[in-house]
Amino acid sequence: QVQLVESGGGLVQAGGSLRLSCAASGRIFRFNPMGWYRQAPGNQRELVATIVSGGFTNYADSVKGRFTISRDNAKNTVYLQMNSLKPEDTAVYYCNANTLGLDYWGQGTQVTVSS
Repeated sequence: QVQLVESGGGLVQAGGSLRLSCAASGRIFRFNPMGWYRQAPGNQRELVATIVSGGFTNYADSVKGRFTISRDNAKNTVYLQMNSLKPEDTAVYYCNANTLGLDYWGQGTQVTVSS
């Protein structure tokens, strides 16, 4: 079992920044892929960014150059630094971990960007 707890969401004005954190516990290892997804009202959940073994990262086109995913293996924590936020970034952000072929999700954290 893996437990994921997100934090760091909130309300910010357009152009502002937020940093999300996801603390993982349980059977999670440094080589397991982890990532962030988001879901806006009426939309499907979509990939935001992932990070895999070796620090390789992948981003949705909509956030490239603005968001940065990173990982502290000593703390089993994944971060999402979000800069130059736009109203269209408003969504619930979910942390994801994949281990032993199973996907695990956090409870989500709300990010609201006002114009």
